[in-house]
Amino acid sequence: MPVPTRVQAAKNIWIAAGDGDLERVRELIEGEALSPNVPDPNSYTPMHAAASYGHLEILTYLISKGGDVNVTDDDGDTPLYTVENIETARFLVEHGAVVARTNHEGVSPIDYLAEDFPEVSTYLQSLTTTSETPGGVLDSAHQPSQHAQHTASENLTSSLLASAHDILQRAEAEGRDPEEELRRLVGQTVLDGMVTGYGMGQSAEQENVRRESDEPADGVKRPRTTDDTS
Repeated sequence: MPVPTRVQAAKNIWIAAGDGDLERVRELIEGEALSPNVPDPNSYTPMHAAASYGHLEILTYLISKGGDVNVTDDDGDTPLYTVENIETARFLVEHGAVVARTNHEGVSPIDYLAEDFPEVSTYLQSLTTTSETPGGVLDSAHQPSQHAQHTASENLTSSLLASAHDILQRAEAEGRDPEEELRRLVGQTVLDGMVTGYGMGQSAEQENVRRESDEPADGVKRPRTTDDTS
């Protein structure tokens, strides 16, 4: 009597993309009209899976079929958050991946990858300027909140007005021209504003790093889905 054998289920598109199985990925996209951006039950897309395992051939094919390098999962993570090597990160960036962005937790891909893949994080950091990436998106991950900026501005303005009032009163009492002293005051206030802004930016970056370190260390790469849905 023949021994029953288990028939292995065909790979779904997410596993195929993670395995680098281009033939199966092509079969599902061209034969079954699946999207390169279709999410699995955990909102993970074929783009995320291919990027996570560094399959550039799969990524190239997915992009040619409409794959979005900035597609997000439910956490706001794009495929760039899943990469483990510079080559894959460079590929995504060259195809339009935005570096200076944050996910729903306020964490940028630079910060997200810093602990487990510091060389990738350093590479991404090298692509940014103080305010924007080649994609022209503001780096909100390292910017202080609008409330904090508004409060600091109000404090500097109040201090400037108070100091100017004192200068004018002294100058009037002494019968002298206050212009030079007022000019120095304004110059010092501008300098103080620049120093305050830099300090706030540093504090915001440190807070992002602290917040990330408080998160459970569950790793960058998600486990492959075992869902057999094709």
